[in-house]
Amino acid sequence: MKEVEVINVDANQTMELVRELRRIGLVQGRDFDFSYHQAEYSNFGYDLDKPKRAVFKFYIDKYATFYQLKWT
Repeated sequence: MKEVEVINVDANQTMELVRELRRIGLVQGRDFDFSYHQAEYSNFGYDLDKPKRAVFKFYIDKYATFYQLKWT
């Protein structure tokens, strides 16, 4: 299993990436899973500790490699 992190995407963009995976025939829960994380701000100002991002977990390594090259 490999993870691909896509940075600076919002929830709508994340769902579009999921739809793209489904269109090509990948099945969520079998071939991949994903999670969306909102931006996290520090308590000391407006600097981002972590930007908004989506994390995709691919259970087949070749898909992770392909999408890592495509999305990051």
